Amino acid sequence: MALVGAGMLYTSMDVEPVNEAEFSRWYDKEHMEERASIPGFLNTRRYIALAGSPKYLNLYDAESVDALSGPAYQKARRNQTNWSKQVMPYFRNFHRVAGRIDVSVGMGHGAVIGLVRINPVTGRQNDLREWFTERGFAHLLENDDLVSAHLLESDPALSGPPPGGEGSQDAPPADDWFAIVEGTNVVAVTLACQERFAAGVFDDLGSATRANFGVYALRCAFSMDNGMG
Repeated sequence: MALVGAGMLYTSMDVEPVNEAEFSRWYDKEHMEERASIPGFLNTRRYIALAGSPKYLNLYDAESVDALSGPAYQKARRNQTNWSKQVMPYFRNFHRVAGRIDVSVGMGHGAVIGLVRINPVTGRQNDLREWFTERGFAHLLENDDLVSAHLLESDPALSGPPPGGEGSQDAPPADDWFAIVEGTNVVAVTLACQERFAAGVFDDLGSATRANFGVYALRCAFSMDNGMG
């Protein structure tokens, strides 16, 4: 396991240009530290799209998927700060996925990530997991510009916006998975995703189809271990 934790929360959204400045201040000055301070959460990372949508992507590493269903996080979701209540209505095309990381290779986080959304076939999840272990991520890090890769397996019971929350009709199905490729530059990450996870790559496996992928640049990161963004 390359990541320190085995759980991950993924959110993404668009924001109207008129609200982007306040949205960014809120995320960088309050929300990242607030979420990283929840017991079981390890760090928060915020990205902006270079290709693909929604425009903003956020990843939260957790010790395990249990932290994403635990009382501390659920309490925080029920008791948003005043600033959060003001900013969250700005979200458009809001996507939220919580799940586990069972396949992960490499060390550390890159300045650029490729995010590949995958539709698993029911009953073939183990085959897909084995494919990523034996083929999808195999030898990937022989490229010096790639540093790590992870497979986020969504938990349908924990994913999706809160009841009555702002969601999106084009949000990923709650059981979609995501391949995350981290690297040091846009070209390496983009080519790796295009070559390893082309649209028909799963056809002979029969266990999944590729939905789409995007490329994102790191904007800010926060960890309670060092308090640095």
